[in-house]
Amino acid sequence: MNTTTTRLNALRGGQPPVNHNARTLVGLSVNPGCARRALLDACGADKGTVARQAGHPWQFGQSRFALARGNAFEQQVKEYGGARLLALLRESLDLPVEQVAYIPLKSVGDSTGREQRYRQTCRALVGAARGGPDPGTLYDHPMLRLNVGGNDVYLEPDLIAFKIGDRFYIVEIKSFPVIDRQANGAQVAAATRQASIYVIALQDLFATNGLDPELVATSVFLVTPKDFGNTPIATLVDARKQISMLNRQLARMDRIDILLDLLPSGLTFDLAVDTTGVPTRPAANLAADLRRIPARYRPECMAHCELAGLCRDEARQNASLDVYGQGVVDIFGGVDTTHTALALAEGRQPSDDQAGVARTLRHAERLRAALAEGAA
Repeated sequence: MNTTTTRLNALRGGQPPVNHNARTLVGLSVNPGCARRALLDACGADKGTVARQAGHPWQFGQSRFALARGNAFEQQVKEYGGARLLALLRESLDLPVEQVAYIPLKSVGDSTGREQRYRQTCRALVGAARGGPDPGTLYDHPMLRLNVGGNDVYLEPDLIAFKIGDRFYIVEIKSFPVIDRQANGAQVAAATRQASIYVIALQDLFATNGLDPELVATSVFLVTPKDFGNTPIATLVDARKQISMLNRQLARMDRIDILLDLLPSGLTFDLAVDTTGVPTRPAANLAADLRRIPARYRPECMAHCELAGLCRDEARQNASLDVYGQGVVDIFGGVDTTHTALALAEGRQPSDDQAGVARTLRHAERLRAALAEGAA
């Protein structure tokens, strides 16, 4: 066991590492500059339990109704051996009519173990890539694997489609609608990031088995309901930008020892569980250790990170402009807090990089004062 692994284990304390998934990696990509999240993910700490014990339980995430709708739509798209889905993909991929196969990979016999499913997925996809006798067309719920900061993360795409003699495509099925050929931009971006993680994992699978990662397309298919019904529509989305961003973040996770060298001595996320597994560490003590690691809070963290409540509370206490979002932060370049912004508006001498913002703030303050005087 190397030094980095030993130090990460010490950070986590006596708890077993949590199993990361695609949502974990999507969260990393949403806010790649956050050292706090990077360290907790790298050491495998259970961020949800840590946040609850620190007094800031995460109260966001997808509702059970949305999950049920998503599962129902996926089943509808895949029924009859994926016949409807195959018709959609033929329109975009120009699949030959004779190339039809539907290969379920959700279990291996009676086993649903991740490692067994991963090995079965490897056999099926590597065989197809090498031109085996049964190359297949649709691979339902394959199991992929990716090493993240020294830990193996198992990932399960909705589907992988294969075009003979060309490339494998990740297919992600989502229940948000495309109305008049337009979809919610944030939902499309999140779905594309998730699919991009699967692209990287499949590229890694091929590279590990001596195959060209270029066999995996860097465009992904999003299958969503059309308009206000449940008729599915397939959209091909270029994911190269998201793939590049995620690869940079994964490389950063592999260099986590640089962050470890900056930690104060004695810092730990250990929950001090009792004999029944119940955390006993005082909330204030745990929160204090968490706050010793720099965070980079953004409002979008609330949808993706279990620690977001703690980080938002910290940002509010520090009067940080981060609580208002990246757009506001960009406008107030050189100003970090509302206290500084108000002081500049009221006449404080600005630094060189604050001069432009100070002029704007003082003009806004004069307008506010004039309006207040007129209203009086």
